[in-house]
Amino acid sequence: MNDVGLTSASHLISLEGGEGAGKSTVLAALASVLNETGVSVVCTREPGGSPLAEDIRQLLLNRTEDGPTADTELLLMFASRAQHVQRVIAPALAAGAWVLSDRFTDASYAYQGAARGIDTDIIAQLERRFVGIVPGLTLLLDVPVDVGRARASGRGAPDRIEREKDIFFEHVRAAYRTRAEADPQRFRVIDATQSPGDVADEAVRHLRAYMKDHA
Repeated sequence: MNDVGLTSASHLISLEGGEGAGKSTVLAALASVLNETGVSVVCTREPGGSPLAEDIRQLLLNRTEDGPTADTELLLMFASRAQHVQRVIAPALAAGAWVLSDRFTDASYAYQGAARGIDTDIIAQLERRFVGIVPGLTLLLDVPVDVGRARASGRGAPDRIEREKDIFFEHVRAAYRTRAEADPQRFRVIDATQSPGDVADEAVRHLRAYMKDHA
């Protein structure tokens, strides 16, 4: 279910989920499987992924005084994403590589849309104009907010977004689940309350099944 103006990139796989879902562990497992097949793999993240996009990430996550408004946060996110796509993702896909991204545009619908209250029509317009592609496969690592936040609390000082209240992340989780239900062809939902190994194994199974039709 892709909006008009968006192209499905079959070799772009995104990992989505709230805080503490375990995306980094899963990304490493997926990269290992792809490497075993002999294909080129690019692992990246959002916000960030390119030098300029990483600079924008610092503004988004570390700014405490005069932090961005909701609208500014959205625009900075898409500025970072546009740079990321044009400098990293699109060239990698054009060269025949598979791209694994820790978050992509779905995150803006969840965080800036549902949690910040920005009209999703605005997000869709930015997506069509400045991104132009959607992942061929999105793995949603779904975990209750209290479980995910407890895990994330052991990672060090929280960033600006991680300091939001539980209700913020409840909105994020609900939005992700709604998007997955609306687009079952692209999304695979994984119960991330399982052990890290079991979550990674399930993600790998989804990847292997997907690769059979998208070699």
